[in-house]
Amino acid sequence: MEVGDSIEGFVEVTAMSDSDANLQQSDPGMDSGRSANQPDTKEKRHLPDSRARPTARSSQRRIWAVLKFMLPSVLLFVSGTGLLGLLGIAQRVGWITSGTVATTDAGGSSSAGSVDYICPMMCTPPQKEPGRCPVCAMELVPASAGGGGDERSVVVDPASRRVANIQTVAVQRVAMTRTIRAVGEIQYDESSLKTISAYSDGRFDKLYVDYTGAVVEAGDRLASFYSPELYSAQVEYVEAAKAVKRQTSQNLASVAEANRRMLENVRQRLIELGMSETQVKHLATTGVPQSRLDIIAPMSGTVIEKVAVEGEYAKEGQAIFRLANLSRVWLVLKLFPEDAASIRYGQRVKARVKSLSGRVFIGRVAFVDPEVDQKSRTVEVRVVVENEDGQLRIGDYAKAEIEVPLSSSNGSDLVYDPELANKWISPRHPHIISDKPGECPLCDTSLVPASDFGFTDQLHQRASATVIPRNALLMAAGQSVVYVETDPGRFEIRRVQTGSSSGENVVIVKGLAEGELVATNGNFLLDSQMQLAGNPSLIDPLRAPEPLEMVPGFEASMLAEIRQLPEGDQKVVHAQMICPITEMKLGSMGVPQKVMVKGQPVFICCEGCREGLLEEPDTNLRKLEEYRTNLESGMQREQATLPDLPSMGAMTPLTPGSDLPPMGVMTPISPNSGQRVLQELRSAEAEADAGRAR
Repeated sequence: MEVGDSIEGFVEVTAMSDSDANLQQSDPGMDSGRSANQPDTKEKRHLPDSRARPTARSSQRRIWAVLKFMLPSVLLFVSGTGLLGLLGIAQRVGWITSGTVATTDAGGSSSAGSVDYICPMMCTPPQKEPGRCPVCAMELVPASAGGGGDERSVVVDPASRRVANIQTVAVQRVAMTRTIRAVGEIQYDESSLKTISAYSDGRFDKLYVDYTGAVVEAGDRLASFYSPELYSAQVEYVEAAKAVKRQTSQNLASVAEANRRMLENVRQRLIELGMSETQVKHLATTGVPQSRLDIIAPMSGTVIEKVAVEGEYAKEGQAIFRLANLSRVWLVLKLFPEDAASIRYGQRVKARVKSLSGRVFIGRVAFVDPEVDQKSRTVEVRVVVENEDGQLRIGDYAKAEIEVPLSSSNGSDLVYDPELANKWISPRHPHIISDKPGECPLCDTSLVPASDFGFTDQLHQRASATVIPRNALLMAAGQSVVYVETDPGRFEIRRVQTGSSSGENVVIVKGLAEGELVATNGNFLLDSQMQLAGNPSLIDPLRAPEPLEMVPGFEASMLAEIRQLPEGDQKVVHAQMICPITEMKLGSMGVPQKVMVKGQPVFICCEGCREGLLEEPDTNLRKLEEYRTNLESGMQREQATLPDLPSMGAMTPLTPGSDLPPMGVMTPISPNSGQRVLQELRSAEAEADAGRAR
């Protein structure tokens, strides 16, 4: 059915309906007559279909005309909806990705329009334009191209490296020290304290030292003491001495021996009652007993306590005076356990007192408490400080500084101290130092070499440590990582174990080797690139391999391969270091292979070297032995793979040839002529500058 036919039918039916209506309106009698002649209305249903059929056909034509008019629009809508649905399904599956595809040039670098700018702290998603992060206000940096990286590294092209200002520094192994600072209190040296007590009952008739703080010398009189027991002992001594003098050859030998023994016993009793050797000799010379005994100072020092009062009676054993030698004092420090673990006996300490500005006192560690104080969680360290002029006061506070070596090892390290080089030291009094063995004058113990306490007389034997700058280290949640430039532009994440720090340097215990390059500036940017790639980063450092204990001469990748061997074989590989066939470092081509050669384990870099090793076993074993000998003689490990240089040969002296022109006569130049030449040079330079300006 055509659209034109339907429209013509629709017009025809409409015209016919209108003509019938007009006919009915113009002749109403016709209808009434028809009704009179035909009263039964059911007869209309049996009329011929000549008028009803055109009406039905016109309705069908009208419906088909409407459907055919709307069909193109409906088909277009259904097709568009289906296409959009298919695009959504394809994008969900991954056949189509959102965004623009970055085009690369021949060198593999992306176009300028595809560069994303990211926040170093990863606060916001990547941006298409430079600026500042709206969260942390840090400047956005361009994202580095990392197409050549792997799951542990990121590759930065030179252009992005310059823009991000990524800088590296070499890992160093140097002898370093760190300074432990603490505050301590000055106290008496307990080994220099003396208490003078009454040896018998008596009375103080006279006090020659009658106040606390008096300075006395050895042998000075302190007090005059009356003791009946002491007086009677003196009388017995005098009588015994007279009896010994009166005996003659006629006396029996037993009697003479009894008198002599009595004299010795009485003399010893006088010593026990407090008389000195000098006083006993004076009594023997004069033969006159003294009712008053002078109490003598046994040492030089300061009276720190006076108990006796003149005229007061004292009981046997009662304390009278307390003396202290202040020429040496103790400085008692409180250190944290981690700092106290680095302190050793005899270590040098510098002390400063605020009241004596500019004065430095030197002491040595005498004791490190083996227990930790339960309240303060500190360890007491006792330092013996010389105080010859007596300027240090008991109870004052002093600031102490102790320099301890930094080392990558956890064991005890040797300390170089020039004052203890090739010296002998007392095991109880560290300030007693001697050039030769002997006995300590204070405790009568034998002196021991200073090397027994970890000191060395060789400067090169002191401890060294592997250190990196502090800004090269990224730390989070107790984990530390660095980014190592293994190849130009390739930065690999590396977990490290850190030790102590000194200034701007941090000690690395495990994870880095001397000479490796670590990123200092831009390492946060490298870490953000690792985060974007879903690789191990500072957010999740445990995904990176554990830190390895580096061995000189091996890289981290080599040690990772060697670590797959049993522990015993690892030590053999570290000692052998190279493959005897290729002379390459073991571990550089995978896990080293073990081969038994004449009952001796030999490792090769790969399986392809096995045949060559077994063909000439003696030559290869000799090569390894020569290499080991060269290492022990002091050759650098890194020079092992270098080829042998040819010999220089004999040096031939060079003489001026006869074809050279003569030098001529030298003309001295006066100072004025020198100034003139200088002015001419300056004028020539000025003219040249003017010419360039024109």
